[in-house]
Amino acid sequence: MKILFIGSVYFSQCMLEELIDSGKNLVGVVTKKKSTFNADFCDLSILCKKKNIPYIYTNDINSEETVNWIKSLSPDVIFCFGWSNLIKKELLSVPSLGIIGFHPAALPANRGRHPLIWALALGLKKTASTFFFMTEGADDGDILSQEPIIIQEDDDAASLYNKVISVAKKQLHSFVPLLENKKYCRILQDNSKANYWRKRNVNDGRISFSMNSETIYNLTRALTRPYVGASYYLNGKEIKIWKVKPVINLDKNIEYGKVLDIRGKIITVKTPDGAIDLIEHEFLEIPKIGDYL
Repeated sequence: MKILFIGSVYFSQCMLEELIDSGKNLVGVVTKKKSTFNADFCDLSILCKKKNIPYIYTNDINSEETVNWIKSLSPDVIFCFGWSNLIKKELLSVPSLGIIGFHPAALPANRGRHPLIWALALGLKKTASTFFFMTEGADDGDILSQEPIIIQEDDDAASLYNKVISVAKKQLHSFVPLLENKKYCRILQDNSKANYWRKRNVNDGRISFSMNSETIYNLTRALTRPYVGASYYLNGKEIKIWKVKPVINLDKNIEYGKVLDIRGKIITVKTPDGAIDLIEHEFLEIPKIGDYL
């Protein structure tokens, strides 16, 4: 089975490495030279050069040049793991087995953008690793493989990302032989159970100490590395917040935003329902007890 691979993020690299190590027939790779929006961007050409796999760069997966290059390789299946643009009909029709996409959510629920970030920011307790047959729509094709993933209270963007990679690798080993032997199943998605998460913007990453402690905690762990970090603005200047911890404070007479304690670089700030420890942050000057943030 001839496999063509499309991807441009760290997850893509992990899946490509797994396919290479498994001895699969990779006839070509499509990747990007740079990205202005993927914090986990990864140029797959480095791995391709090392393993002598043909590759091309593209910014438009549906361009005539890109599609013609893919057609020239006559792939039986295309794996598209970590690409932000929808694929159009001409390319979808190239491989006989179709194009397999990936979405780290329990499809048909939570289609759309930034699924790991939204799952953490919204405080979800579980998500999933889903491989599906791509269509011209967004994440709405038949499911090939889906496995649940539990989100622990102490998970953050990095730990959840790694959980997804670990589960996805196992799925890859299970479904690739099924594709090779044409013994796979397609599970139709129930569109009545679908919802779509929107693209996040800068304001979605802003911390305000008028938020309750759990909201600040979820927002911070959702945006921590490998992503861009949550932001707090002081006198118009952005300060990145990377790690926080909710703490109990039962005093209802203290206004939210007041600095309650300083321990080294740890800053304890009052919130409406308690307080929050700012553990890892980029304050150039540590505020004083009694200051307001």
